Amino acid sequence: MGFLDEAVITVVSGDGGRGCVSFRREKFIPKGGPDGGDGGDGGSIFFHATNSLNTLSDFSSKRNFKAQNGRSGSGNHRTGKNGSDVIIKVPLGTIIYDKETGEVLADLVTNNQELVFLTGGRGGKGNSHFATSTNRTPRFAQDGIPGQTKKLRLSLKYIADIGLIGLPNVGKSTLLSRLTMAKPKIDNYPFTTIFPNLGIMEFDNQKRLTLADIPGLIEGASEGKGLGHRFLKHVERTKFLLHLIDAASLPEKGLLKDFYLLQDELNNYNPGITKKEQMVLINKIDLLPDRAKDVKKIKAAFKKAGFESLAISAMTGEGLDELKNILAQKLLTESDEK
Repeated sequence: MGFLDEAVITVVSGDGGRGCVSFRREKFIPKGGPDGGDGGDGGSIFFHATNSLNTLSDFSSKRNFKAQNGRSGSGNHRTGKNGSDVIIKVPLGTIIYDKETGEVLADLVTNNQELVFLTGGRGGKGNSHFATSTNRTPRFAQDGIPGQTKKLRLSLKYIADIGLIGLPNVGKSTLLSRLTMAKPKIDNYPFTTIFPNLGIMEFDNQKRLTLADIPGLIEGASEGKGLGHRFLKHVERTKFLLHLIDAASLPEKGLLKDFYLLQDELNNYNPGITKKEQMVLINKIDLLPDRAKDVKKIKAAFKKAGFESLAISAMTGEGLDELKNILAQKLLTESDEK
């Protein structure tokens, strides 16, 4: 079905049922009073956020959602049946916008958070409500109140503890697969990952951290170039950034060029992103001709620039145990204190 993080849908709550015009007619009561029942209420539209979903792909084939109308009332004061509600499930991090005005209507960030979005129309009153001393046989009843209609834009922004960022082909998908149980598709071509992947890192104490592999960004991504601009929004809600660089392809001059290129893109999109705590992962050290010397030089350059760095190989697994320990200390200890 594929990944989808934007969708436009139409939601309609149910109409209220019509009230009934009826009079009591029994064998020995030929001219009884009015006994028309009320109409049932129309069904409502609910949104339900769940961590069992991580994409809006379900909305690629279904874009219209209508709750059931309430049934009409009937004689003997019988109220019509209420219409069935519609519950629309969305992933955590889904923002609901009014498609016409652009207004944010809801931001669903908590598992099992449920929102009554459009209430169904109320059922009309039956004629039994309208009897008076001067009109004992009212021959009218209320129509039900119509339901409401809204055209919406759904936008998903991942909520992850850690965002993996880097230029294309620096090894983010490989790292995600080594740290978590995620099985991202990995091929050897530019823009290896064409949609974000989520993985869960589990620790011995039963605690977990969520990682989001953000697709490879390129220069100009914040202005809409390449594929990366579609996914910059997924970095906004991460607590911590792991910035991967390919140690084997760094130029001799300007070791930090690739790093700053992507930092500039993040800053152009949203200056708040680069203010998040982050760590640089110097990846593919297994491919360095003079590993000890090269790693020392790269780490020194990052230290001088004020960034914490760690040398790893996502392919061989070198340095990954140390990385997990650092992440647990930074993020799990922090959450315990809160």
